[in-house]
Amino acid sequence: MKRFLTLTLNPALDIATSTQRVQPTHKLRCTAAQLYPGGGGINVARVLHRLGCPVQAWYLAGGLTGQRLQALLKAEGVPTQVQAIAGATRENFSVLESSSGQEFRFVLPGPQVQPPEWQACLRGLGGLQPQPDWLIASGSLPPGVPDDFYAQLAQQAHQQGQRLVLDTSGPALAAALQAGVYLLKPSLRELRELTGQPLPDAPAWQQAVQQLIAQGQAQMVALSLGEQGALLATPAGVWQAAALPVSADAGTTGAGDCFLAALVWALAQDQAPAAALAWGVAAGAAALLSGGTGLAQVPDMQRLQTQVVVRACA
Repeated sequence: MKRFLTLTLNPALDIATSTQRVQPTHKLRCTAAQLYPGGGGINVARVLHRLGCPVQAWYLAGGLTGQRLQALLKAEGVPTQVQAIAGATRENFSVLESSSGQEFRFVLPGPQVQPPEWQACLRGLGGLQPQPDWLIASGSLPPGVPDDFYAQLAQQAHQQGQRLVLDTSGPALAAALQAGVYLLKPSLRELRELTGQPLPDAPAWQQAVQQLIAQGQAQMVALSLGEQGALLATPAGVWQAAALPVSADAGTTGAGDCFLAALVWALAQDQAPAAALAWGVAAGAAALLSGGTGLAQVPDMQRLQTQVVVRACA
């Protein structure tokens, strides 16, 4: 079985609650807070663990919030490797407005990471024995980590024969693509920012992702389209799947991470691109059934996967 490692440089203690209505200046009476371990790579690791994969979640953490994060992951049984930092792990806060079903997400920047701290993380990943087959780096860079960190990671992964999966945005994404990654998972907004193009329709989406592959910036691109579903491009073709009609009343936090986890899980089993895309869309939809960052549950993924319709694009 393939070995997976996820990397989260800017994890968070996710706090989720709900209130009847969000209004300025008023005291908003909320339901009891739910706490979850958060951050892109951590969420991916949690779902891969549920799917029975040999996975380890690497992340930077510090302070009392970092300890709380570690305790939550331990309670779920997710294997971890923590790179200690002096700064305290951030908190993120999401509020579900029950009257409208809208979710308000407040995301903090994270602690200042010192050069010896992020450099030690990079060296540690390079010295792993055995090396993971799949390295999934997901999430933003915290303050202090240079924009080319993921580019350095990509170069290291190439040397070690790893399949690097990247889910990030902004300058960090642009720098990493110059080094090249195995699989890229942008949202439509992130793809527009990356290309500088409006990308108004499906033919434009397909052309943009195929161009990334043709330029050698990624071998595969998984484009998440929100309510319009998702698209997967490989050198062999492009496939698109419509979103499933699942209500997002419990919030959408973590849906993209669930999509990525199930997609990579299926690809690692050598499933065809269309089948892997179906698993990803099913997992993203399953995440909508859980509140906060509860993430997708395997029975929901299995049930929804049979309902996903995937078509090959011309």
